[in-house]
Amino acid sequence: MAFTDILNLSISASWLVLAVVIVRLVLKQAPKALRCALWALVAIRLLCPVSIESELSLLPTRELIPHDYLVMEPGHSEFDQSASLELITNPVYDAPLSIEIEPSVDRIQHWDMLGTVLWLAGVGAMAIYAAYSYLSLRLRVRMAAWVSGRVWECDELDSPFILGLVRPRIYLPSGLDEATKDNVLAHENAHLKRLDHLWKPLGFLLLTVYWFNPLMWVAVSKASDDLELSCDEIVLEGMDESLRKQYAQLLLDTAGSARGFTTCLSATAQTMRYRLRNVMS
Repeated sequence: MAFTDILNLSISASWLVLAVVIVRLVLKQAPKALRCALWALVAIRLLCPVSIESELSLLPTRELIPHDYLVMEPGHSEFDQSASLELITNPVYDAPLSIEIEPSVDRIQHWDMLGTVLWLAGVGAMAIYAAYSYLSLRLRVRMAAWVSGRVWECDELDSPFILGLVRPRIYLPSGLDEATKDNVLAHENAHLKRLDHLWKPLGFLLLTVYWFNPLMWVAVSKASDDLELSCDEIVLEGMDESLRKQYAQLLLDTAGSARGFTTCLSATAQTMRYRLRNVMS
């Protein structure tokens, strides 16, 4: 697949991202699981290279660069034919003067080749970052002690998270009291029940492919926030105010940087205030 194909698909999906961002603001009081479903539509759009065009569609479907121009040989199309301009009013010239225009298909194919090289370089850089992050986490939990089931404890951790695709594990910091541990496990098990340990790596994979589009970074960031908020709501269901305050304190205690493609209870400072407000509302 050429870079122009990726670019066309990215632009088409960008309109859907903008629509979800707007709907997300309108549905501020709605269950956060609904937001997650909207982000799933964006993921499906990015994974599906075929668009179903309809007059009823609210999203533009026209390609920025038609695919035919990328497989067309120069000089074999109306789009690529050289144009000429004949000057017939100037008597100095004995013959008509023709001004040749540089073929356009050659230029499109040249920029597509250059864009493909740059795009692949970015994909490679993202893949290296993902591998480095994963290996770093593996090294940090290499001395983790098994507790029960999928739960492991590690002295090197400051916040809990889930790691793994086929056999996901819940890693907890050592020394948590029983009440805190119960809340943490409730949150992380909510992630596992909804298969968030698969959705979040998928988001990172899509970001690796569409890294050049700023809206994709916004989409992955907001989708990750909504995953955490939705799990918060699952844990908070039926809790009284005192238990909500206890959970809010748990969020503060585990606040930290996001962990890439893992699912975790921690959150960045930008989202912590909203999560706390959502907990107490």
